[in-house]
Amino acid sequence: MKKVLSIIIFSIIILQVAAQNINSIINEKKVEQIEKVLSADDMQGRRAFTPAADKAAAFIAQEFKKTGLRTLNQSGSYLQSFTMVKAKFVSASCIFDGTSIETKNIIVITSKTEINITEKSSFEKAQITADLNFFSEARKYIQSGKNYLVVVDTAFAKNFGRLTGFKNAMFKSEASVIFVLSANNPSTYAITAKHDITEQKLANVVGILPGKSKTQEYVIFSGHYDHLGVGSPREGEKHDDKDSIYNGANDDAAGTTAVMILARYYKKMHNNERTIIFAAFTAEEVGGFGAQYFSKQFNPEQVIAMFNIEMIGTESKWGANSAYITGFEKTDMGKILQANLQGSGFNFYPDPYIKENLFYRSDNATLARLGVPAHTISTSKMDSEPNYHKVSDEIGTLNMHNMAEIIKAIVISAKGIVAGKETPSRVDTKRLN
Repeated sequence: MKKVLSIIIFSIIILQVAAQNINSIINEKKVEQIEKVLSADDMQGRRAFTPAADKAAAFIAQEFKKTGLRTLNQSGSYLQSFTMVKAKFVSASCIFDGTSIETKNIIVITSKTEINITEKSSFEKAQITADLNFFSEARKYIQSGKNYLVVVDTAFAKNFGRLTGFKNAMFKSEASVIFVLSANNPSTYAITAKHDITEQKLANVVGILPGKSKTQEYVIFSGHYDHLGVGSPREGEKHDDKDSIYNGANDDAAGTTAVMILARYYKKMHNNERTIIFAAFTAEEVGGFGAQYFSKQFNPEQVIAMFNIEMIGTESKWGANSAYITGFEKTDMGKILQANLQGSGFNFYPDPYIKENLFYRSDNATLARLGVPAHTISTSKMDSEPNYHKVSDEIGTLNMHNMAEIIKAIVISAKGIVAGKETPSRVDTKRLN
């Protein structure tokens, strides 16, 4: 009896110590300290491709260094730098089976200044027929890393011009994709194109906490640090008309703050069996390029789970001490997290905004499409969030106490995954939609 009583007392003491540790590391004051810096006016809205974004990245990197995280691949830098290119159209011509195609019906996605091909060139030929999803198919070819001539059915004439949006920012690549709007699938062709190419630098911020035993199994905690930058208040906004800074306090300084706080917590605990990767992504607001580049650096089979944290600064539709998980039905990760939260006073719910397609709209999407149980945790009321993408998204609109409680809930819910005792099921890539 005494032995049983001793075990019970010891367990209670352990739980009390754990509670003290989590509360000393994750609390309203420490959350506010980071959030205040990231969402300050002098960060100028952290728009990708601007010095303000570089300033934010430098701050996050410095915090990762203070925390004591390792750099990715022991590179010596927390910045995961990469190059994007912007292609400005100069000229293009196309002849299909002896017939000239109008220039407006030729769109070339390329990092090269000049292209000159015929049917004898090493370009694969493909078609986007009228029964297919135009943009999904186009994106597939652009992201393939291969040279393609893609003949697009004239049924997509109204949307064809929108492909030029892909030219505003692309990964630097040796591959080019030529889209031609035509009812004819040619046997012979001759295509030329010229562009002015501008290179642009971007950087994610990544820190590593090696696992104690399962070092090649990765758990990712992520958020995006970029926002909309400086502009003009949108028409109809009830806000100071002199304010032109989109501070992005909730979107997504809140999620990035959570990542930095989680890094401090797990470093302090030093009990993670799996390797933890902390990532602050760039360029989410302009195409998700940071997460796309990051995802290419890992074998998806080694990524056990991804906790992407997006807009947790306001209360959810269920009130305080609650959040939702996007793509809940895609894996059993949500059920694992819910089970670990039982008795904590906090609840995770399935995403209630299915029509918004949030599972594929945030930085979890790239890894999810590769089968990783990658989900976004959020509280944002997507049908009524008053400050979303407005200059009024400032720190004064956030609930710091609730943010701290959400971060604690993420720790509690993730305990089995981080400890290597629980492994979520994978996303079925054959059933993606």
